[in-house]
Order: sequence, then structure tokens, then C-alpha cells
Amino acid sequence: MSWRETYQLWENFNDLETELKNELKSLKDDSDTLEDAFYAPLEFGTAGMRGIIGAGVNRMNAYTVRQATEGLALFMDSLGEETKKRGVAIAYDSRHKSPEFAIEAAKTLGAHGIPAFVFESLRPTPELSFAVRHLNAFAGIMVTASHNPAEYNGYKVYGEDGGQMPPKEADALTAYVRSVKNMLEIKVLSREDLEAQGLLTIIGEEVDSEYLENIKSVTVNPELVKEMSKEMKLVYTPLHGTGKMIGERALKNAGFESIYLVPEQAEADPDFPTVKSPNPEEPGAFEYAIKLGKEIDADVLVATDPDADRLGIAVKTSEGHYEVLTGNQIASLMLHYLLTAHKEAGTLPGNGVVLKSIVSSELPTQIAESFNVQMVDVLTGFKFIAEKIKQYESDGSKTFLFGFEESYGYLVSPFVRDKDAIQALVLIAEVAAYYKKSGDTLYDGLKRILYDYGYFKEKTISISMQGITGAEKIKALMVKFREESPKEFAGIAVECVEDFSIGKRTLQDGTIEEIDLPAADVLKYKLVDNSWIAVRPSGTEPKIKFYIGAFDDSGVEIERKVVLLEESINSFVNE
Repeated sequence: MSWRETYQLWENFNDLETELKNELKSLKDDSDTLEDAFYAPLEFGTAGMRGIIGAGVNRMNAYTVRQATEGLALFMDSLGEETKKRGVAIAYDSRHKSPEFAIEAAKTLGAHGIPAFVFESLRPTPELSFAVRHLNAFAGIMVTASHNPAEYNGYKVYGEDGGQMPPKEADALTAYVRSVKNMLEIKVLSREDLEAQGLLTIIGEEVDSEYLENIKSVTVNPELVKEMSKEMKLVYTPLHGTGKMIGERALKNAGFESIYLVPEQAEADPDFPTVKSPNPEEPGAFEYAIKLGKEIDADVLVATDPDADRLGIAVKTSEGHYEVLTGNQIASLMLHYLLTAHKEAGTLPGNGVVLKSIVSSELPTQIAESFNVQMVDVLTGFKFIAEKIKQYESDGSKTFLFGFEESYGYLVSPFVRDKDAIQALVLIAEVAAYYKKSGDTLYDGLKRILYDYGYFKEKTISISMQGITGAEKIKALMVKFREESPKEFAGIAVECVEDFSIGKRTLQDGTIEEIDLPAADVLKYKLVDNSWIAVRPSGTEPKIKFYIGAFDDSGVEIERKVVLLEESINSFVNE
């Protein structure tokens, strides 16, 4: 159907939610907005879906949530009654409509006789991952738009291992979701019927307690924490999200005492009134934390995004101001401390492994190898880290020590199978205590790591391409990079090209090697000076992303090299 026909279907649907009906009336003469809301269904991909809240098939609303959940229910139907009996765990964050969407998912599952375990109030994404495993549920649903602006919400599906579904299962689920032709006619049960039939279980403190008990395993040196618990001052902001209720308890359980919450951002608020974007990688998100940090002379400032799966930090420099670190820098600090502490304690396993995405920094690789620990690269998406953990547990070949992505996601202990900002919060507090004890700051620690291992600097460039033509533009750019593959960037020759869509690595001399990773629409250019460039479309947003990884032995040219590489990318894109 055309977008106008789809719009008419919604407009004529008598049982449409009153709020959505009123919105459509207000947009009656706004054809551009209506076209954007109805031209195509909200994309449901391997990472779920994310979109602006409102009326339309290209928006987040009760009906798009029902469609996604109907797909999951049909998938579970195909696997039999025993699968269905295991049920689905459901959590949600602080965004507009999140509680309502969570119940809509439960009502849709209930119509298929599938029980739902719904948290009593907002919870972090990593706790949902834990809950799936803890309850032996078949799947999990997390209602969240992560760090997107206030007008967004989203929906993510987790597999039985607590990780986001890997490609094979995700493709099967997506096929079922797309098979649902009329989202307005999906059968759902009322909440009363759910409760009467025993298909709705409200969960809360009992899962919190088990999750927090497992968080204790993140601490490597309890004696260090005990010694520095009062001296090391940490400012924490949950950015109006879910982090406060679990994060503060986790820090106190670990033994940290000098914890200061940013009062203006401590309580959940779906409008995120104090920030332009509730994104801990944005320096602006630290405005209030920096103010409080200066007042109390804090050692480290920590921020988590609304669903508490990503964590950012700002560290005090020798000049006394606070500098926001990148995700790669944070991971390097964490990993260096973890390996140092385990080595000193005699608990560093001989078969230890660290996992990272292919677009993350090579500095942690150098750190891991210096401790004789293997670094394994996986595709972008924490589900691939979860897959590897599952493999290692199954065959016993490796002991997982740490996993991370450059996009501010970290995992220390695998009782969760997604990035976990609560684990990271407890670990970074211990790392800060470690440097505090020696009279240093985290910034001092980072400088020493760079001096020892070489100067690495990364930058991510995201180009948004919204609307109907955005997807076509992104596809055209990927075609251009493949068909007119650059031979150099900023005058630095390309040593090899890795095309993950076909699993091939092409060397300078024309030699072709196999890449043992699943297919993905990613290109990576390795340069002769150990720098690299990667390009890939975003899996959750209408964006194309360019990743720069620059390297310099002395650090003298590192800043200039990043600038020149970015200019080279822009030149190629704009030709």
C-alpha cells in the first residue's frame, strides 16, 4: 500500500488509541510528517527497533510494539510448548511510554499463552540480561531507546543466554515480525485476564538482590577498596535514567563510601531536562557533574545512559579541570588495571581472553599481549561478544576476562551477556582508588599507559541521513567505497582492505585471505603506519559511521594525523 492508504487504514480504525487518534487529527494537513510516519514500517533489525514515539507504522507506539512482540510469540510458537512455558522477561527504562509498552508486550505474549515476567518499575538493561538467565526464560524484551533524545523509545530482544539474539535467530525472529501484516488487528489479552490466567508475574527485589550479589565478583582487590573507600571521591550521575536505584547500591555493597550523586540528575525523568542528549560520551552530559566535582574535589566523575548499559567518565587533570575520556581510553584503563591486579594476586589465568569489536582501539590489544593474554576481535554489536563467551564456556578453551566496544560498553563478569554500566561503575571506582593510593589520578594513569604502549587516538564520525532517501544514500556510499576502494588516506598507503560482507581480506600485493567472522556490512582499511579506517552503516539509526584509529610512536603527530585522516574521508565522501 501507499503511505496514504496506510494512513487511511489507521484513521478509519475505530479502536485506535485515543491519544494516537488525536495526534492523527492534528497532523491532518501536515503531509510531510504523515508521509514520514507511514511511508514504511519502523525497521526491525538484529538490534530490535528504535524510533520517535507517535502515531504511524514508522513510529514507536502500542501497535508497533505489539507487532514486534507478535513476531516473537510466533517464533516461540514454532519451537513448541516447552519453549513457551519458559516465558519472557520484560524490563523498561525511564522514557515516555516505557511502562505502557512493557505491558503491551506482556498482553501480546499472553494471547499466545506465553507467560511474562515484568519488572515492577524501571530497571537497567544489564539487569534484564541477567534476569533472562536467572529465570531461565526463553527470551527478554527491553523497552529503551538507550541514549537517544527524549522523543524516542525502542525495543530490544534478548535470547536465552541473556545476549541480544545472534544473526541466525535474529533473522528468524525478524521474518516472523515482518509476516504480521496488520498490526492494528493483533489479538491481545487484558491485564486482568493475564493475571487471572497466571500469565503475568511482577518481579523486582528478588532479582535485584541476586544481580547485586553477582556484582560483588567484579571487585578484584577488596582490601584496596576498604583502604581507599573514604579517600577516593566519586561523583555519579545516572542522567535521569535507571542507574541510580542499582548503581548506588552496587557501589556501597563494594565498600565505597565517598559517593556523591548529582542531585539535579539523580531522579528518573523522561524529558531529560538538564541535558541536550542523555549520552555519557557527550562532554555536555557532564556539566552538572563537573560543577559538583569541583566543589568536593572529586577524583572521578561517572555518568551512565538512561538504561545504564553505557558508561562515560571525566577525570581530573594536573591542572585541576576535568577531561571527558573516550570509550577506548576508559577500556584501556580498566583492562590495564584488571590484568595488573590479577597478575599481582596470582589469579591471572593462562588461557585468559579479552574481546573487543573490530572498530575499537588497538591500544587494549597491546596491553593484553603484554600480559600474554589473547585479544579476539568480533563484529560490532555486543551480541558477538556474548556469542564468544558462550563458545568458550562450552568448549572450555578460554577464560573470559573483559569485553568492550568503543561506544562506551564494557563487561567484566559474564553473569550478564550485554554491556553493563553497573559492573563498569564498580570497576572504574576501584581503578580510581588504585591510582589514588599511589598519589596519581586516572589521567596520570592514562598518560603512563600511552607512554608505555604508544600513542593511539580514535575518532568516530556519524553522518545522519534521515527520511525516505537516507537509506539509499547510505547504500550508495557503501557501494562507492567498494567499487572505488581508496589506495591511501591522508597520503598514508592502505596495507590491506577487509570487507566483512564477503569475508575477504585483500593485501597490497593482491593476495586474498579469508576472514573467519559472520558477514556484516563493514569495510576496514589498515594503513602501513598501523593506523586504520573503518566504515559501516549503523544497525539502529539512519546513520553511516566512519571510525578513525590513528597511531604514532611518540605522540607528536597523533592529533594532526586524526585531523588529516578525517579530511581525507570527507574528501572521498563528498567527491
